[in-house]
Amino acid sequence: MGKPLTTKRAVSMNSIPTCTRNVVVGLESGLHLTPSSQIVQLAQKFSSEFLIRKGDKVADGKSMLDLMQLAAEHGETLQLEARGDDADQVIAAILSLFERNFNLDQPG
Repeated sequence: MGKPLTTKRAVSMNSIPTCTRNVVVGLESGLHLTPSSQIVQLAQKFSSEFLIRKGDKVADGKSMLDLMQLAAEHGETLQLEARGDDADQVIAAILSLFERNFNLDQPG
């Protein structure tokens, strides 16, 4: 899988836990409709705010329209960011999708 990246967790002044992690899009066709749908469905199971950044673009990870407008292509680096009580869990869950290349048949 390559060199593992560390997850950064910070607590801001207002004590809302924040977790960020960088991932590389491994899908040859990028984040098209199906993987974007998987991200949204999984992210909506958590209470934390979930954002995905690509350069200066920011998408709500719980919004299909936002993710499709991000137009993330193969090989691009994205920053995942979650803020809330279950920030670590939402980041871990979404990372698992990327690590399995969105193949739901593989154990996560």
